[in-house]
Amino acid sequence: MHEGNVSARGAIFSLPVIVAALGYFVDIYDLVLFSIVRVPSLKSLGLSGQELIDRGVFLLNMQMAGMLLGGILWGVLGDRKGRLQIMFGSIFLYSLANFANGMVTSLEAYAILRFIAGVGLAGELGAGITLVSEVLHKNVRGYGTMVVASVGVSGAILANFVAANFDWRNAFYIGGGLGMLLLVLRVSVAESGMFREMSSKEVRKGDFFALFTSAGRFFRYLNSILIGVPTWFVVGILITFSPEFAKALGVEGAVSAGNAVMYCYLGLVFGDFASGLLSQWLGSRKKVVFIFLMLTAAGIALYFLRTTTTPAGFYVICTFLGFASGYWAIFVTVAAEQFGTNLRATVATTVPNFVRGMVVPITLLFQQSRKVLGLEAGALAVGALCMAVALLSLWKLEETFSKDLDYFEEYL
Repeated sequence: MHEGNVSARGAIFSLPVIVAALGYFVDIYDLVLFSIVRVPSLKSLGLSGQELIDRGVFLLNMQMAGMLLGGILWGVLGDRKGRLQIMFGSIFLYSLANFANGMVTSLEAYAILRFIAGVGLAGELGAGITLVSEVLHKNVRGYGTMVVASVGVSGAILANFVAANFDWRNAFYIGGGLGMLLLVLRVSVAESGMFREMSSKEVRKGDFFALFTSAGRFFRYLNSILIGVPTWFVVGILITFSPEFAKALGVEGAVSAGNAVMYCYLGLVFGDFASGLLSQWLGSRKKVVFIFLMLTAAGIALYFLRTTTTPAGFYVICTFLGFASGYWAIFVTVAAEQFGTNLRATVATTVPNFVRGMVVPITLLFQQSRKVLGLEAGALAVGALCMAVALLSLWKLEETFSKDLDYFEEYL
């Protein structure tokens, strides 16, 4: 028994898991860094006033467009060329974009590089989760994805620290350097055995459109996306617009969106860790996602019940919302486990990026509902819709905790 525990721990902290975790760490660093340095970087390019918001939104949209395109690109390549190649290819691309971002002198160059960075950022998590899911035994793979997510989201904390202590250009250089250092580890990491076995067989791999040619596959895919929507309602609405909400809710004192993001991601670190452990203890993915959805509902209720009037108390609620949203790794793992080896990377890479893309319709819906219902009621209406959709989708998905992943999707 003791030897088995030692073996399991060795597998959980094996090089593929460590590299995937560090890759996601740098991924999150870059993803969050732009939001933190948006204002000083645009001011240094000569922008001011309303332009800081308008051009900032434009640059974020460019990054999101890159991530949506990159999700499909890396996912298809991951099933056709290998999980490892894609994971390191994405790290290489967004690291180069980081370095170049530190040298920009025009808004046009900045926009192009945020698009390129978005393409690169789209690939790491899905490839990493797929690789970890396939190299670990089904009894411990939840622990592996837990390590990836917990280490990864802490990259947001480093981004906040670096941005506070270094010039915005140096902050981008540091991100690029971290990524390049990570590439050195590539030589020691082995490709997934399931992928190597598939490579020698005549089977269609990475056919993105096959997800839409069968009702069963399509609804598995759609439901895998929709269970993650509440996380980006929390981040995209409640955290992003926290200064406006705090004022409307009677919080006395200034609330910073940057601090709200930092505390939310701090909660995410512990949430991802807790959800991974709980999944292993309960022997279920679905039960854990349900529990964390209920925690998210409770966090939303706390947010709007005016339980605090101080910025410190408000940040505590932001931290709890981050914790409750910490089923991100479990959510991506569920998506990966729903599909066969020849479609797994395609799904695991596109699903989180499509969920991130849901921020656009969620934000548009919020803007419309706010005009009719007001700020608070409008947000609550959108949040209730997101929760209802996620719970229905979760109910429709199969439990995958003990599922053997060594199989192919059959499609014509």
